[in-house]
Amino acid sequence: MIESLTLTVTDMKCGGCEANITEKLKAISGIISVAASAKNNEISLEYNNELTDIDTIKATIIATGFGI
Repeated sequence: MIESLTLTVTDMKCGGCEANITEKLKAISGIISVAASAKNNEISLEYNNELTDIDTIKATIIATGFGI
């Protein structure tokens, strides 16, 4: 089933940060779309919950160097 999720992310400062986290999240099987905003400190995404889960998404964000 497709789900939507918006997370507040800390330490995302610029377009390079947006591109980096978008690339890492899109590499996860089941991620359908990602929109990162350094201005709003948010990441919005759609994912298939049969292929990935919120814990995997959060772990990827943290492993990329950002906080939640």
